[in-house]
Amino acid sequence: MKQLFKGIALGAALLSAQPVLAADRELLNTSYDIARELFAAYNEEFKKHWQEKTGETVEIKQSHAGSSKQAQAIIQGLKADVATFNQVTDIDILHQRGRLIPEDWADRLPNNSSPYYSTMAFLVREGNPKNIENWDDLIREDVQLVMPNPKTSGNGRYTYLAALGYAQDQFGDDQEKIDQFMADLLGQVRVFDSGGRGATTTFVERGIGDVLLTFESEVLNIADRFENGEYVAVTPKVSFLAEFPVTWIDDYVEQNGTAELAKEYLEHLYTEDSQRLLAGFNYRVHNDAVKAENADRFPELKLLSIDEITGGWENAMSTHFSSGGKLDRLQRRR
Repeated sequence: MKQLFKGIALGAALLSAQPVLAADRELLNTSYDIARELFAAYNEEFKKHWQEKTGETVEIKQSHAGSSKQAQAIIQGLKADVATFNQVTDIDILHQRGRLIPEDWADRLPNNSSPYYSTMAFLVREGNPKNIENWDDLIREDVQLVMPNPKTSGNGRYTYLAALGYAQDQFGDDQEKIDQFMADLLGQVRVFDSGGRGATTTFVERGIGDVLLTFESEVLNIADRFENGEYVAVTPKVSFLAEFPVTWIDDYVEQNGTAELAKEYLEHLYTEDSQRLLAGFNYRVHNDAVKAENADRFPELKLLSIDEITGGWENAMSTHFSSGGKLDRLQRRR
């Protein structure tokens, strides 16, 4: 028996010593932190597509963190070929501060260069013990919330804006009621994590909080993963249109010699098969056939755009998320 184990160990050592053949091409996708599993699956499909089309093999490397942190890393010299982010401003900054992409980057691919989208939703514990159905349930004194920090996470900013859009829809022009609702909601947050995946870990693994506020896709993925009903997904009827913009990084793909590969990697996200893969990860998509297939999964909602809520991203960032802005003042008000 010892000889058998020694033989197995020797065989394993010999296998591990075999040279690993390098791929013909290499691509770096820099993305937001809860997209790991999505792009791990997409990468396998794209590698097959690229090899069938060109005969070349490709190794796709992934980098994941909060999208704002990823944008800073690219500006500071991380030579990513593509950025697949969850907030428009984090791609805009690649032009504004880094001059790495053109100003009109969003016009280069369909749907404002957003091949898929989502909205914000709630994950609650088995049986929904706090009876959470809508945004106004989140401000009750007996409800503790977990969400990403709007200062460090596009996910967190989307959650804040979704709540703000609901308050505007409910209270119209009554700014005092809107501000009070937002202050009450922020006051119920037990943990502000730096990113979306950290918030999920806090809620699921550490067992903190009654409600996790994050992307609908993340909420549905978790609810699906725990088939025993340990978690329940709740999507409010009024929420925020969360676009997921993508771009190739012009300066870096020229340096890396990957321009054609990077463009194909992003354009392929719009094909019907890729849209079906995205929907399988609980993202909403634009392809009509795939939308029809998933109509029961993704009911129609009132999704408010950034222009409707704040008049655009520039105003949202300066008014709400800058140092001393509305977010800071509302947190002090509670």
